[in-house]
Amino acid sequence: MGRRSLLVSPLPGYEEEIGRLLWCLEDVRQTLITELNGISLRTLDAKIDERQTIGSLLYHIALIEADWLYVEVLGTEWDQEIRSLFQEEDRFENGSLTHIEGQTLDEHFDRLSKVREVFLSHFRSMDLTVWRKPRVLEHYDVTPEWVVYHLIEHESHHRGQIFQLLRKLRND
Repeated sequence: MGRRSLLVSPLPGYEEEIGRLLWCLEDVRQTLITELNGISLRTLDAKIDERQTIGSLLYHIALIEADWLYVEVLGTEWDQEIRSLFQEEDRFENGSLTHIEGQTLDEHFDRLSKVREVFLSHFRSMDLTVWRKPRVLEHYDVTPEWVVYHLIEHESHHRGQIFQLLRKLRND
C-alpha cells in the first residue's frame, strides 16, 4: 500500500474555515455511503436485539440534519420539498427512533443527498461573522459553527452503530 496523505481541505466555494468543517461533514458521509453501497433491503430492515435498523438510523440522520438546519441555523419553516421526504416523525412517544422499513438503499441515499445539498447551499455565502453569530433560542444559544460540529459528531456516532450492525449481520 502506498503512502497516503491524510489532510483536511476546505470544500471549494466556501469561506476557507467554514469549508474545512463542511469537508469533515462530507467525509463522514462519504465513508458511510461507501460502506453501505450495495446492501440489500433485507439488511437495511434487519433488527437485532431490539436495536434500531440501519434504515431507521439513516432516516434519523437525514431528519436531524434538516431539523438543525431549519430550526437552529435558519430559524425558518422547513422547505416543503425537504419536509415531504419525512413522512414519519423521528421518535415514538417512548423516545425510541421510529422504525423505518421497506425503503430501498437508493431511497435512503436520495433523502440524505437532498438534505445535504440544501444544507450545504445555505453555507455557501456565509461569512465568519454569521458562522459564529449565536442564534438565540428558547433553551439555548447556538452558532452555525457549532451545528456543523454537532452534526459531524451525530452522524459519526450513528455511523459507528450502523457499522456495528453490518458486522453482526454479515457474521450471522
